[in-house]
Amino acid sequence: MVNNKHDHNFSAYFKYITQDDRLLPSHIGLVMALCYFQQQDNYNDFFHSSRRKLMHFSRIRSIATYHKCLSELVRFGYLEYIPSWHPTRASRFRFIMDNIPDSNG
Repeated sequence: MVNNKHDHNFSAYFKYITQDDRLLPSHIGLVMALCYFQQQDNYNDFFHSSRRKLMHFSRIRSIATYHKCLSELVRFGYLEYIPSWHPTRASRFRFIMDNIPDSNG
């Protein structure tokens, strides 16, 4: 079942982030991968995913590029990231949509 509220929020979110000239295609690919894994987690506020899965889905080949994109998304205020530092536990992520126009929080 499609959740129209989340569709609207992510439409406004994508429109907002694509207007940011600091973001490269690798950032957008990572955001798309994160959206996919949030959807798999039933749109929970915080969701889990691993670096391996995110890199594969976003087609980012370099670990350095992955970490650069992730840290910049956090620094630019688009994402909250809580690393697990455990080899078998996935890290936690949350999209920050509070300041996105037309997202209604």
